Amino acid sequence: MVGDTGPEEEQPVRSRRFPRLTRDTSRPEGGGRAAPGGAPAPARQWPLLTVIAGTAVGLLIVAADASRWGIIVVGLALIAGAVLRRVLPSVGMLAVRSKFTDMLTYGGLGTAIVLLAMMAQPDPWLDIPWLEDVVHFTVR
Repeated sequence: MVGDTGPEEEQPVRSRRFPRLTRDTSRPEGGGRAAPGGAPAPARQWPLLTVIAGTAVGLLIVAADASRWGIIVVGLALIAGAVLRRVLPSVGMLAVRSKFTDMLTYGGLGTAIVLLAMMAQPDPWLDIPWLEDVVHFTVR
């Protein structure tokens, strides 16, 4: 017959199951470049480098024997990462998960670090009266 090219090609069977072997993963929302593609790599990743630089400054302050201030700077660097993740459309490698999860993780850990640094002994700057009762109840 004219136009007959042979047996029809079999169409792959589509399944609703997740494939055993994935070929690639999708980039997190906002995980694109923070600067144009022609820019050097550090410029494309400036949000992540800002958070890393803030953390490094905090660790240097801790090494200079001002541990409370250094730890607060580390916590503020994480909070800055949460703010950057919220306000910028593309943050490069600072985007690890969904925007909500990243903001919750960076902000929650940053806030916890700052609060713990403010409660550090000796002479805490922040006193939570019920916390001492909780500690004594759980340590007994």
